[in-house]
Parts: sequence; structure tokens; C-alpha cells
Amino acid sequence: MKRTIAMVMAVLLMVSMLAGCGADTSDKNEQGQTVISVGGWETKEGTALDNQNARKARFEEANSDIAIDPDTWKFDRKTFYAKAAGGQLPMVYNAGVTEIVEIMNSGYSSDLADVLKERGYADKFNPKVIDIVSKDGGIYAIPKFATVMGLMFNAELYEKAGLIGEDGLPKQPETWFEVVEFAKKIKEATGKAGFIIPTANGSGGWLFTALAWSFGTKFIGKDEAGNWKATFNTPEAAEALQFVKDMKWEHDILPANTLIDAAEWQKVFGTGNAGITFGAGEYPASTLWKYDMKADNIGLLAMPAGPKNHVTLLACDILCVSNEATKDQVEAGVRWIETEVNPVMTEDVKKTMVDKYQLYAENGQPIGVKGISVWADDVEAVKFERDLVDQMCNMNPNYVKLYNDFAMNCPIEIRPEEPVCCQELYRVLDACLQEVLTNKDADVVSVLEKANSDFQNNYLNNL
Repeated sequence: MKRTIAMVMAVLLMVSMLAGCGADTSDKNEQGQTVISVGGWETKEGTALDNQNARKARFEEANSDIAIDPDTWKFDRKTFYAKAAGGQLPMVYNAGVTEIVEIMNSGYSSDLADVLKERGYADKFNPKVIDIVSKDGGIYAIPKFATVMGLMFNAELYEKAGLIGEDGLPKQPETWFEVVEFAKKIKEATGKAGFIIPTANGSGGWLFTALAWSFGTKFIGKDEAGNWKATFNTPEAAEALQFVKDMKWEHDILPANTLIDAAEWQKVFGTGNAGITFGAGEYPASTLWKYDMKADNIGLLAMPAGPKNHVTLLACDILCVSNEATKDQVEAGVRWIETEVNPVMTEDVKKTMVDKYQLYAENGQPIGVKGISVWADDVEAVKFERDLVDQMCNMNPNYVKLYNDFAMNCPIEIRPEEPVCCQELYRVLDACLQEVLTNKDADVVSVLEKANSDFQNNYLNNL
């Protein structure tokens, strides 16, 4: 029996080896082209899909050694890690920068540093941006765009509250406490909510971190042994959470319904029912046209200061090349990305940029916001895009001037998102916001003590 089993196992092993020898592991098609799948492909007929197909055609004509295989999967955290673990990601995929630490630590993206050096622009990135996608000398993503957090306002409500100056410029709240005063004026003058913040699906916690940093909060640190520790059961965090609680129970400047996710947050603001909220570059202004909010009614302001820090949050989208890519596919992936993100103003890059803003104009999406760039300020692509924004602007330039001046130069501290488990942290903080906004008697110290403990035990201890 033992000899029979051994013979069967040997035969199975041989069959497996022969099957492996016959398997197609090449990254080339029958024409000898390097094939790369590209995620995020549109599924609906329309201008966006037409632009992608035209970009594909231009690219393949200029790069006859590469074939693009469109993949309709778009980044979704619920499916991303399963696809990544199974080696099923598109060769080129888009992700939120919140995932970059986990992507790098898990090895789900190829190191692009050598290819970028060979292509001649590894040193042309804005160091404030490229540092967050780099580790141990490697570069594991190319930032698609970058933006810093500020404030967004409804210009019609802002004006009714007397917050537009005679020079046409909106008044800039210098501190978070002044934001409350402005919001109270909006509520008194219009009856609308003066301020709005989401509290569900991680959106509220994400925005709350930026506010809490300005109160001196530190969310995550390391102990002497190098272990990650939750560190937000502090007076500084309690002061920040109390500040939000007071918006509801003392100042009455929030909407009646405070249990809202990002979609509802944008809908409430986009339908003219709130005066001030967070805004980061084109986000979430780029979605407000869906609610018939006109571009010239949207304004942005610089990030106000807190009692301890004047700090803002850096956010960006990133483009990665899968760790399953061969050397030729890594180079091909970078060459494809260059048609969208490139310091050298090729005709293809210009066309991609123009197509983007023409689609915005077609949809009625706001054009006029500038900000921190992926590239160093002296790069040709930066000047071209900023000039293009000026030419196609459909916003009131006065309403975005203060934000643009702030974001392009950003004289204050810029922080990336927390280094580990940030999505889990955001949901824990959502629960804190929900508790203090639905329970007038909630004790902020107790709420944070429990949240800090839960975050440590449920997430950081499992790293």
C-alpha cells in the first residue's frame, strides 16, 4: 500500500510539473507585445469611455510594443485585498493614499524607483507628496494628484450672512473658533445649518483627525519596543471632541440629522442646506453638480488654525503597478501612467488634461481650484495645468483665491494620514462623533477612553 501511494504521488507530481512547463506564463501576446491590464475602465457609453478609448488608441500607436487590456474593476476596499492576495489585480490600478502603507507592507505594488530614474524624472516630484509613497529607497506608487484640506462654503449663504467683503473676497476664518462664529451667522441669516460634518463609513473620522491635530491630538505612536499604540485618550483629543459636540448642543449650527455618510453629506451641502464644511481641492466640490449646485456658488478657504497647531491633511489618489508584473510590464505600466501623470508636457499628456477639464465643463463641474502639485513647482506640467484651469474657469475666481493661494504655497504644516489602520481608526472615531452628537449627556473623556482601548485591542494589537 505504501509503495502504491508513493507511486501515485510521484505520478501526480510529474503531471503537475509537465502542466507547469506547458503553462503560458509569458507577459507577451502572439504579436510579441507586452500586455498590461489597466483598471478603472468605464462601463457606460459616454464621453469618459470615449476619452479612455482614444487615450488607449493614441498610446498603442505611439508604443507599438505594448498592448492595453482594459479592466473594469475600480478600487473598492471591500474587494481590493482579496484580489491583491489572489494575484488578481489589474497590472495598473488606482487606489486611495490611505491604503499605501498597507500596500507597501504587504508587497502588493512593484517598486518603480529604477524605472522612474531611467525615465528621467524620479527627482522631479514634490518631496512632500512623493515621500508618502516611498519606503526604504523604493517608490511604490505614482501620485495621480494631490490636495490639501481646507474649508468649502456655499457662496449664496455666505453672502446672506454678510461674510463676503466689499472687494468680493470671502472672509477667511483664522481659527476653528471663528468658523463657529461664521456658522452661527449663517444659521441666523438663512435658517440653514451653518456647518456640516459626516459621521459614518469612515468619512467623519477622516475629517475629524485633521481638526483634532490642530488641538494637539496624537492618534498613534510607538512604545519603546516598537509596538504601535493608540494615544488619543488625552485632554487634547477630548477638547477636540468637545468642540464638535458643542457645535450641536451649545451652538446649534449642525443639521438636525447628524448620522450621515459621505453621500448624504455631499447631498445636504449640494442642495444648499449647509453653509460651511471641509473641502480639499476638487473634493467634494466635483460631485456637487449632481445636485444642481452651480460652480460659481462654490467657494473654498484656507484651513483654519487650532489652539495648538496650524496643520492640514494631505490627500491624494495613487497609481500602482501590481507586484505580479514582470520587469517589462512594470516599464510598460509606467509608460501608460505617463500619459496622465508626467512632468514633461507631451502632446498626449496635454490632450489627457484638456479632455479632463472639457468633461468637467460638459458636466457643469467646477473648474478653478488649484493646489499643491504632485510635481515640483518649476515643472512644465504644473504651469500648463494651472494656466488651463484659469482659461476654463467657471467658478468665481474671488471665491477660490484664498484657498488657491494657501494650497499652492501651503505655508503651514502638512501631514499625511495616520501610518497604520487608518480606515479602522476613522470608523472608531465615527462612533465617537455619533455618540456625542446624539447624546447630549455623553462624556467625551469616557467616549475616547473606550474608543482608544477598542482601537488598540481590536486593531493595533493584531498588526
